[in-house]
Amino acid sequence: MSMKLCAASGLAALVLFLGPSRAVAQEQTPPPAPAEQPSTPSCGDCHDQAKAFLTNPHARGAVVKGVVANDVCETCHGSGAEHIEGGGDKTKITVPRGHTGAEDVCLMCHDTTAPNFSPRTGMHATSETVNCLTCHSIHSADKKSTHLVAKPQLALCGSCHTQAASFRNKPYAHRLDRGGMECSTCHEPHGRPSSGTRALTLPNHLRVTRAGEPVCTSCHAEKRGPWVFPHGGNEVADCTSCHDSHGSVYPKMLKRATVAQVCLECHSPLGDATLGSQPPSFHNLNNPRYQNCTTCHVAVHGSNRDPQLFK
Repeated sequence: MSMKLCAASGLAALVLFLGPSRAVAQEQTPPPAPAEQPSTPSCGDCHDQAKAFLTNPHARGAVVKGVVANDVCETCHGSGAEHIEGGGDKTKITVPRGHTGAEDVCLMCHDTTAPNFSPRTGMHATSETVNCLTCHSIHSADKKSTHLVAKPQLALCGSCHTQAASFRNKPYAHRLDRGGMECSTCHEPHGRPSSGTRALTLPNHLRVTRAGEPVCTSCHAEKRGPWVFPHGGNEVADCTSCHDSHGSVYPKMLKRATVAQVCLECHSPLGDATLGSQPPSFHNLNNPRYQNCTTCHVAVHGSNRDPQLFK
């Protein structure tokens, strides 16, 4: 109690000596501001790639006053402290390369696995020749492509898959790169090797709808069904049994020059009446009237009215 009384009496004496206003001002004088710490250089101060990273999806939420935070770069390239102290020594920074670099860096975040999908064990992620960094370019992606793809998909996929040439050279083909359709519209680039347990036993590199149906029905919904009388081909095969989805020299992207040739690939040797046996004897295939099966069997993809697919 004596100490408090002394403090109070001292303050009263100070007020009497200096006056109330000067005493309060002296009592409330703020402490001196601490010296400003030197700021860490930004990666963008030296690297143009870091400056261009402002619109990159990997920098989303980490841009402060038009500058990408160094933490974003360090996620993939490691700490840049020694790199800066060494005057930009390239040996003091990590640059992900090849299969190992993709596994150590990309899969820190992109390691989602499903029964038919895996960036880690997919068909395009298992070697030094083909891995994440083969198809994706983090800093120099094609500006018109999504998912940071290195270049347009038709050119990218065509560097390995010769089927891509069919889209350019065949008269009847899907219009890739000309209407929003790309290779990945039908194919899953991260698909796992097929296990034979998938719906309709489709390979894992082909996409399916949420109903487990072929991806073709995403656009060609009128061919989807279900049908009361389905075409047998839909039960034991798929769209590609009759159509060449990568392009054909024949109308409707058929695999054969005439409709009859396509149909007879299945309907000639079959003996099971439930799947469509050999054509009746009055179908003289030398007669032009019988050389286009779909003239009569118009509901070739399935019918809700006629078991013979007449309507």
